[in-house]
Amino acid sequence: MNLMLILQVAPPVADITEKVTTEKNLFDLAMKGGIIMIPLALMLIIAIYIIVERMVVINKASKEDKSFMNRIKDYIFEGKVDSALNLCRQTNNPSSRMVEKGISRLGRPMSDVLVAIENVGNLEIGKLEKGLGILATISGGGPMIGFFGTVIGMVDAFFEMSSRGDNIIVLSDLAGGIYTAMVTTVAGLFVGIIAYFGYNYLVSRVDNVMRNLETRSIEFLDMLNEPA
Repeated sequence: MNLMLILQVAPPVADITEKVTTEKNLFDLAMKGGIIMIPLALMLIIAIYIIVERMVVINKASKEDKSFMNRIKDYIFEGKVDSALNLCRQTNNPSSRMVEKGISRLGRPMSDVLVAIENVGNLEIGKLEKGLGILATISGGGPMIGFFGTVIGMVDAFFEMSSRGDNIIVLSDLAGGIYTAMVTTVAGLFVGIIAYFGYNYLVSRVDNVMRNLETRSIEFLDMLNEPA
């Protein structure tokens, strides 16, 4: 009677084994991906670093004093060119550096002033776009490397099947290759998604800064063309 009670209360051995084997953390799953996970991990670290670092730089470049152009206009009309230049140097953002270059070209033909402003604007945009090419490469290369790991895993699984010949194939014998295939696919897509959305977000932020620079350049040129 007691034996029957123990058998009823005790959980089946198969259930215990299933719980033990299914409790895997993220690191265990990553290890199943094999050596392909190393470049994917490096790409993920690089992508996150570029996204965070560029966000800090772009946020800093986006901050502006709304009274900046009005103060520049007052200094120019009052003939205080040195004060205008000092204000640009103290402000220290892409717009102020562009306006500073335009002020330094005062007295020259308007075409020279325009070219100088455009050159500075292009340089500032180039600085903001630093690293975005790498991020775009990661967004496309991450999934490809993941799929490469998938192919390797499937080749390993089929090789295991062919090496068995006519013998009975146990599913657990193929699990290693299938694990590698699935884990690297998920990892590659994860890295690609992070880099893709990060890249597009940063590009949109750079475009906003570029439109702001264009607005400031137009304001500066209109100011110079106003009658005294």
